[in-house]
Amino acid sequence: MALLKMFGSYINIMHILLFFVTLWAARVVEASRAEFVTCGTIFKLMNTDLRLRLHSHDVKYGSGSGQQSVTAVDVSDDHNSHWLVRAAMGETCKRGSPIKCNTNIRLQHVFTKKNLHSHYFSSPLSGNQEVSCYGDDDGEGDSGDNWTVVCNNDYWRRDTPVKLKHVDTAAYLAGSGRTFGRPISGQGEIVGVTSQYGAYTDWQVQEGLFVHPSDILPHLQNAIHTEL
Repeated sequence: MALLKMFGSYINIMHILLFFVTLWAARVVEASRAEFVTCGTIFKLMNTDLRLRLHSHDVKYGSGSGQQSVTAVDVSDDHNSHWLVRAAMGETCKRGSPIKCNTNIRLQHVFTKKNLHSHYFSSPLSGNQEVSCYGDDDGEGDSGDNWTVVCNNDYWRRDTPVKLKHVDTAAYLAGSGRTFGRPISGQGEIVGVTSQYGAYTDWQVQEGLFVHPSDILPHLQNAIHTEL
């Protein structure tokens, strides 16, 4: 009887150890996947030189296209700075799949449902290429919503700056270093520039919700998030 009790205790200990090993392995997988930006990720995107976050709102440009304006702000807790990673127009991507470098994507403004967009209008302050938000109530616009993720790794990493190249015009998403007056006083101008080596063209993911499928628990999906 004593031997049976010892054997039973041993089995229980092994079950507990197996549970913690499985939990640790799951966390390792999650941590690894959290390194990458994935399809379906919602994040804030910061210009690494200006230290401003990409932003939009239901305020139209008073010149150029007259479309919804895109700016940059220095606060980290503004809900109008959330962007959703989507497949390029006419393409699909699996929710939770890492975005490869040099992939075409769309960035949808979460609050207004419109997509980050550009075209050959002049920006209002610096005269560079205008960047706006565009699309219908379902978030569908046109090819001017497509951007290429330019990076040197295999995948878009959260801890590494990237550049965003506009597919239709080959312009790079950038800040101009200029700021607006009313009604959006203090917000930075966002533009397209011709050279990736120009000032203010580097962008890095900041706060967000990062959703990844789990290999260890295939019936679940794990949400990895930082402060939104």
